[in-house]
Amino acid sequence: MRGDDLLAGGAPPERDCHPREGRAILAVTILGSAMTFIDGSVVNVVLPEMRRALHASPAQAQWVVEAYMLFLASLLLVGGALGDRWGRRRVFVLGTVIFAAASAACGLAPTAWMLIASRGVQGIGAALLVPGSLALISTNFSRDRRGRAIGTWASVTSIAAGAGPVIGAWLVELLSWRWIFFINLPAAAAIIAIAHWRVPESEPRPASGPLDWPGATLATAGLFALVLGLTEAGPRGFDNLLVIGSLAAGTASLTAFLALEATRQGPMVPLTLFGSATFSGANLLTLFLYAGLGAIMFVLPFNLIEIRHYSLVQASSAMLPFVIVMFALSRWAGGLLDRYGPRLPLTVGPAIAAVGVALFALLPSPGYVAGVLPAVVVMSLGMGVTVAPLTATVMSAAGERNAGVASGINNAVSRVATLLSVACIGVIVRDGRFGAGLPRVAWMAAGLAVLGASCAAVFVGRDERVPPA
Repeated sequence: MRGDDLLAGGAPPERDCHPREGRAILAVTILGSAMTFIDGSVVNVVLPEMRRALHASPAQAQWVVEAYMLFLASLLLVGGALGDRWGRRRVFVLGTVIFAAASAACGLAPTAWMLIASRGVQGIGAALLVPGSLALISTNFSRDRRGRAIGTWASVTSIAAGAGPVIGAWLVELLSWRWIFFINLPAAAAIIAIAHWRVPESEPRPASGPLDWPGATLATAGLFALVLGLTEAGPRGFDNLLVIGSLAAGTASLTAFLALEATRQGPMVPLTLFGSATFSGANLLTLFLYAGLGAIMFVLPFNLIEIRHYSLVQASSAMLPFVIVMFALSRWAGGLLDRYGPRLPLTVGPAIAAVGVALFALLPSPGYVAGVLPAVVVMSLGMGVTVAPLTATVMSAAGERNAGVASGINNAVSRVATLLSVACIGVIVRDGRFGAGLPRVAWMAAGLAVLGASCAAVFVGRDERVPPA
């Protein structure tokens, strides 16, 4: 029996959209998610150029990434809950509007701190947009079509995320780094138009109590304090009072957040969902795997540009095989659940990714074909096997009624993983020369991927029943 059949009051009749409607839903969810993914990946590639143009310090360069990830990670759960309560299309469109306005502010930012602040607002818009994308798919596609739909979403968004840095590099060379933000404006306009005319609104879920703003505040404050402490630990050391105080405040806030969620009616994070071994194991896998991937994606462009002297276009093109492999495998991998169940692909995929990530620590040749390409391809194979089954497993384990919350939790876990891993890079690479620290970061990332595979092998698929949230 599936988890959504066990929810209190019974599950509503399953909806299966018309093919034309399904294409519109996939179009807006893919385009919206692609915007947020591109603004994550392209900034990593052009960050050296931004750092030079705005005379940013190493800590400010980290915060350009961290500000976006901080608000995205800490508010994703609120975004998922708002979509369930107010209507998923409505919240999805609101997030798109905020994201577009913040993108314009990023493009016009005159200083590093203005850019960091605008990136934070971008993260707020993305937190409303991202969970709605998968929730719209889960709500409108029947169970037998959902895996393929999510596979399509994963493959096409991976293309966008991979092609984004190449497009961004060309824009930087032809125009300016500011145009990587301005191109979001026409994409946002298209999303709003298609969503208004073609995408149905979900039925709002009756509110069981006030929205969990205290939980959101504690989560945001806790993550901010932890990131501040880890980011400043690199240049200042762990014996610095600011670092000690930040880490202590972050730990206390997140502990209070968990205590609040355990006792609150209508919590932002329904802890009962973690009574499912599959749901818990899949999210642990997400935490470890994306922590390693985020660290590699942050450090690799610095290595290619500053150490191997690649041009901006060459560095941005280095990950194109990742796009091709993800596109080729994601839709196929979405069907692996039907044949083998979730445990096998979610164990094998991260193990393969760990091998690929470890190859970045070796890179025997400065050339691309003999050095970088094998590592990219092997890592891509592992991620291609993992992404679609992982997403579908999390959504199925939580049940249809909790689709928005489950999407928010899983996306939040992946973003928190990246957030904390990038913050830790300053500790691993203490002199601010991020590119030279690639081997150390790669070994750390490989170990994290192995931990993720172990979590899948131990926990995923051990239960069929998911407690109601």
